[in-house]
Amino acid sequence: MNRTIPLILAVALFMENMDSTVIATSLPAIAVDIQTSPIALKLALTAYLVSLAIFIPISGWMADRFGAKNVFRAAIAVFVVGSIACAMSDSLLAFVVSRFLQGIGGAMMTPVGRLVLVRATPKSELVGAMSWLTIPALVGPLVGPPIGGFITTYFTWHWIFLINVPIGVIGIWLATRFLPATESMETPPLDFTGFVLSGLAASGVVFGLSVVSLPALPPMVGFATVAVGLVSGALYLWHARHAQNPLLALNLFRNQVFRSSVLGGGLFRIGIGAVPFLLPLMFQIGFGLTPFQSGMITFVSAIGAIGMKFVTSLIFRVVGFRRVLIVGSIVAAASIAVNGLFTPDTPYALILAMLLAGGFIRSMFFTGVNALAYAEVSAEDTSKATPITAVFQQLAIAVGVALAGGILEISQKVHGGPLTLGDFHNAFFIVAAVSAAAALSFMRLAPDAGNAVSGHGGLTQPKTLEPVSPPGS
Repeated sequence: MNRTIPLILAVALFMENMDSTVIATSLPAIAVDIQTSPIALKLALTAYLVSLAIFIPISGWMADRFGAKNVFRAAIAVFVVGSIACAMSDSLLAFVVSRFLQGIGGAMMTPVGRLVLVRATPKSELVGAMSWLTIPALVGPLVGPPIGGFITTYFTWHWIFLINVPIGVIGIWLATRFLPATESMETPPLDFTGFVLSGLAASGVVFGLSVVSLPALPPMVGFATVAVGLVSGALYLWHARHAQNPLLALNLFRNQVFRSSVLGGGLFRIGIGAVPFLLPLMFQIGFGLTPFQSGMITFVSAIGAIGMKFVTSLIFRVVGFRRVLIVGSIVAAASIAVNGLFTPDTPYALILAMLLAGGFIRSMFFTGVNALAYAEVSAEDTSKATPITAVFQQLAIAVGVALAGGILEISQKVHGGPLTLGDFHNAFFIVAAVSAAAALSFMRLAPDAGNAVSGHGGLTQPKTLEPVSPPGS
């Protein structure tokens, strides 16, 4: 397998994934500098997520219309410009707008980067390629907080964003030099109605859940926004059934393999979205550690995620998707639940070992579920499958953070007083149970599901879906 392509894409995606979490540690310093409160500044975090939710659905259409390679390079450039704007912000409004601009670039980088990889990689080598591309999503949220704390402590918060400039420039040069050329394709006109409805649906849910879990605004605002998102989602479902070329081709869900990958993976990502939120807080509030100390502990999960890539392809080739994902989702959920057993008296060597093992198993799971999504999707429909998978990933992560925050808030109100270690334990057990439910989705897979991608059973010729046809054709 040519590792150059996934590594180039992984560098750009790492920049995005790390940046989305690195500022969490630096919010107090940024708030003081631009004369606002940390709670109000969390609107900037939400603005980034909303931007992703709005623009991810059109990423596939953009890639087909203007060429995936061109869109990927332009996305990096937009992200870098947004980073510079963040570093120059001197007010809350400027910072929120800058983060929204960053989100536009991020919305194109992740799905279009994955699209470039899928189109440039034979399906028989997709698991290996995805194992490299999965690393940024797992490593970024874990290394972001300690890096953010280090930069803010020993430099200034502005460098959190300015370091993206040289990384972005190098990324654009590498993409120009090494990524395969992708020509623009004949595309139908943009489904503008679908774009508006999908944007309202996804951003409404993401914004509402973010406000509820991070109370920068009254909770009723969050509930009302989620309601708008759900209504918009229902209207989009009606629209997609009648539009000739809907923006998100939901009839891909007729295929069991694609449906299990997206929905099962989404259930598990709820837990993954909650862990980077819960674990540092538990170490700081429940254990009394500093942000930097807690970050250095959670970093070991990133080491596990990196190490797993060397054996992932072999595991899926020997065992097959169905059995690995069923067992993997249960074991990975158990690795989340075990965090609820940690106390200040637990030996740190044991904590590190458990987090390392959890990083291993979650890396394997996500590599498999990301590759499985394309196992039976035709080449013509990869640009339709990519934004759907990306939208569901963002929604699942937002739900995970909201669920974790809601559990902590309810648990705190039940016993009264400040958060206790037991509150975090309850949250870990509940989100682990939700993640374990993903196994039910993978139990419905056929024993030979995804064999063309994994190589299990010696199958080399992929079974693919027919290209998606417009309704009524």
